[in-house]
Amino acid sequence: MPPPAYRYRYASNSHRKYMLSILLFLAVCFLAYSNGANDNFKGVATLFGSNTTDYKTAIRWGTFCTLLGSMCSLLLAQSLLRSFSGKGLVPSELVGSETFLFAVAIGAGTTVLIATLTGLPISTTHGLVGALVGSGLVATAGSVNQQVLFSTFVVPLLVSPLVALCLGALIYSFARIVRVRSGVTKEWCICLGQEQKTVPIPQPYSMLAVDATRQELAISVDEQIRCNQRYVGRFLGINLQSLVDRVHFLSAGVVSFARGLNDTPKIAALLLVVHVFDIRWGLAAVAITMAMGGLLNARKVAETMGHRITEMNHGQAVSANIATGFLVIVASRFGLPVSTTHVSVGALFGIGIVGRSAHYRSVATILLAWVITLPCAGTIAALTYCLVQ
Repeated sequence: MPPPAYRYRYASNSHRKYMLSILLFLAVCFLAYSNGANDNFKGVATLFGSNTTDYKTAIRWGTFCTLLGSMCSLLLAQSLLRSFSGKGLVPSELVGSETFLFAVAIGAGTTVLIATLTGLPISTTHGLVGALVGSGLVATAGSVNQQVLFSTFVVPLLVSPLVALCLGALIYSFARIVRVRSGVTKEWCICLGQEQKTVPIPQPYSMLAVDATRQELAISVDEQIRCNQRYVGRFLGINLQSLVDRVHFLSAGVVSFARGLNDTPKIAALLLVVHVFDIRWGLAAVAITMAMGGLLNARKVAETMGHRITEMNHGQAVSANIATGFLVIVASRFGLPVSTTHVSVGALFGIGIVGRSAHYRSVATILLAWVITLPCAGTIAALTYCLVQ
């Protein structure tokens, strides 16, 4: 029978390990909530941006499809579970440390939540990589596998938005050629609304004039998002615009499904060391909190993704979704940690370039946020690790 001192020490260590496991679980749920708030709308941004539907319908459809993808991730995305546990990037003994993974979850989750509150669509994948590296550098005094970091994480994250940009542009260009040669035309509308104008009002006995504003009626014929463009004609007996809308909803659902499939294992990977419950329960918890984050906190990111990257019509929106869904599903299948954010923004920017409607200043701001994500997540994770230790 072990001596009393040994039994007490063993009980204390077991209690500490149990408490760390609970804290890690809560931190991972926090990361999942932040991820949902920042990422859930990205799959359906084109529905909102092209005026196909309103914000509430779009976020509900996106959340449902994301939840479905999350539930399927246990069967279809096993390799991502291994990649984002930190295995190979940091020493094996650190991969099994609740303290290390707690710091990673807090670093990535805090960074993503800050971006969400400012309306910037950043990558949770990017945040996780930064947090893994930052916490790993502090925990191991700089012993991070540079080769694994570059080949497994950096290359896919850098290449994926460029591939998405090119693929989105090619798909839309091809679809436009097919539409023109098929004789499908567009229906234009006249937009009648109020326009605010500034009117100078001279002041008596003074050289100064005061500016005042007044509302005037304005008429415009345009293909801007406020002047909703629709397709005219029938295909296989179906109204063409109705068919495009259905395909659009389906493609947005595919992108959201792919996002849930790709992101859920990355977050749940942090729970592999927790033996209190089965990893399947961890995946379910991540899926549910991710859905809650999207439903409650996605509005600001929705405005950025839907309206500030590019104006888009229905055909452009569907093209962007096809490119995004295809790339993310392929990446999930082969365990490549690409970012849904990078792919989605790249595809939207690609069609914006082709359609000459891209908002370069907004895209530059998003790119700057992507650059800041890595050091920000790494710094917060490193500080968290030091505090917990």
